[in-house]
Amino acid sequence: MSELNINHIVVDGDACPVKTEIVSTARLFNIPVLMVSSFDHLLQGGEGVRTVQVDRSDQSADLYIANHIKPYDVVITQDYGLAALALGKRCYVLSFRGREFNDRDIDFMLDSRHTAAKARRRGHYGKGPKPFTEQDREIFQHKLTKLLKDLQENV
Repeated sequence: MSELNINHIVVDGDACPVKTEIVSTARLFNIPVLMVSSFDHLLQGGEGVRTVQVDRSDQSADLYIANHIKPYDVVITQDYGLAALALGKRCYVLSFRGREFNDRDIDFMLDSRHTAAKARRRGHYGKGPKPFTEQDREIFQHKLTKLLKDLQENV
């Protein structure tokens, strides 16, 4: 365990565009990283980075993460369901774009996801997410660094 009250940074590695930023920031704070992904995605381990690859079924990475996170882990994911489970286990949760998930917003986000899924089943499709930019990458790294600094100050 690091000096912070954080066990790991746990990453939902399927389609995560900020793996490099996570690893470099984690090294600054001496926090180990666990990246979880299906066999369809190439993950690179390294110093302070452990990788776990799971089968390619739809929710395998999310289920692995949900079963292995502990209170005070930092979880990086875009998945609202996984975010809700992580919040329930007292983890800190960030999206790939640096949005911090919290107990106040997660119910609304889950409801919005459900509403969008019902619309898709009726043939109504939205535009999808905006393309990921360098600015998104910088914002994410700033938010992760700020979260870790804030946690360090509250030790």
